[in-house]
Amino acid sequence: MTSSAGAAKTGAARTGAAKTGAARTGVRWALVFVLAANMLVDALEVSATLVALPSVGRDLALSVTPLHWLVSGFAAGFGGFLLHGRRLVERLGRRKVYLAALLVFAAASLAGALTDSAALLVATRVVKGCCVALTAPTGLAIIMTTVPEGAARRRAVSLYSFLGATGFCAGLLLSGLLTGVGWRWALAFPAPVALLLLIAGLWLIPRDEPAPRAASGRGRHAAVAALALTVALLLAADAAAAAFDPGRTAARVAVPLAGVLLLGTLLVRAERLAAHPVVPRELLRYGPLVRSAAGAAALNGSYVAFLLVAALDLDRTGRSPWETALVFLPAGAPLALTALCSARIAALLGPARAVAAGAAAAPLGYVLYPRDGADGAGYFDLLPAMGCVGLAFVLAFTALHLRATGGIPPQRQAAAGGFYQACVQLGAVLTPAAAAALHGSGRAAALWLVTAVGLAGACVALGGLGPPARRRRATGDDDHDHRIHDSHGADSAAPRFATGGRGHPSAPDREAS
Repeated sequence: MTSSAGAAKTGAARTGAAKTGAARTGVRWALVFVLAANMLVDALEVSATLVALPSVGRDLALSVTPLHWLVSGFAAGFGGFLLHGRRLVERLGRRKVYLAALLVFAAASLAGALTDSAALLVATRVVKGCCVALTAPTGLAIIMTTVPEGAARRRAVSLYSFLGATGFCAGLLLSGLLTGVGWRWALAFPAPVALLLLIAGLWLIPRDEPAPRAASGRGRHAAVAALALTVALLLAADAAAAAFDPGRTAARVAVPLAGVLLLGTLLVRAERLAAHPVVPRELLRYGPLVRSAAGAAALNGSYVAFLLVAALDLDRTGRSPWETALVFLPAGAPLALTALCSARIAALLGPARAVAAGAAAAPLGYVLYPRDGADGAGYFDLLPAMGCVGLAFVLAFTALHLRATGGIPPQRQAAAGGFYQACVQLGAVLTPAAAAALHGSGRAAALWLVTAVGLAGACVALGGLGPPARRRRATGDDDHDHRIHDSHGADSAAPRFATGGRGHPSAPDREAS
């Protein structure tokens, strides 16, 4: 009897433990789904805006040049907060930062959809960029600390990666449908979704440990630095637009450029004096990182600028937002279809060959777009241009990230990844601004500028792809032999991000593979 009773108790305990384990697993996967769904919403922001851009311009009586702010403003907020967001998370905790950013994102989406002021609309875009810079990497960090290492984590990261990569295509199709009813619906859509995810996050996201005092101090400085960098990026976009404006004056270019130089000098000086700089100086001396970041910035910037010019041209020919979305789909679909194997593709081809092929494909796509406009061009006539650009991202973007961070030790990966992604956003700040301004001289001039930027980025990225011995003689560094040593102490470890195409962090570069 005693033995039977003991066995019964043991069985009951095991059953209870199994039920508890299953419940915890269910809650954990509910959390992963919420975080991945928000990554999808974050990733559709750029593509949804590009499709809606002509409708916004008509309704608010905006010329082509100021329309770039809807894209450049988002990228400036994203890039400005991406570098310093990790310090804010260290100070305030992942849960607080993530939930607060979700709430502000929803409010900004609603405000942008309701306003008739172009200035307020641009301001909401900047704010949304700042929010995405906080939620995208923080969401993945929560997954990395909540889901146990192994098969479960790989599946969770794969889901996060896939939804981030497919967000661009989802944004195209969603905006194509909603903008046909009214562009305000396309901009308002993320608000209720973000609020639902916020409610779920309040229940699911675990609480953080209190931040140490040192992290708290760094967090205060990071907030100021992030705002300063965002303003500097906005001024840089204004200077780029002024420089390529056919009616430019010297003063119009000099004023924002002086602001960029002033803020840049202050930020660099603060970094030099900091005990724990956001971007350690030895990273800036690592050739593969700098070259890959410059190549990725040119690729991302020329891509966004190309779609901006194409959206305006397709609207001019009388195409509906839905038809524009379908034309753009081949430029985003290849990345979505290969989201879970992009690292394997880069490894199969070799990063050098993948970068070379992708760097050539993007300018080829820009050249193939008709310089005299898409009048009379059918869907299949435009397919080669869009397909080449989409292929460029599949081949080059992950490979560039792997080359950028391949020789960097784990304790420096977070800083290197932040620098790389900020450079990617810089491309989306400057090139669309310049292309929109030059559009006043003609569509062909804007397209040639985009092509030139793509070619320049290809040359920079390809500059380090020669044989190691020749590269050492020419540049003084070697992608394989040169390594970065940790001389300032270890930074807090953080997941590394590869971008899901348009500069949105969607997956750590190696976990997903």
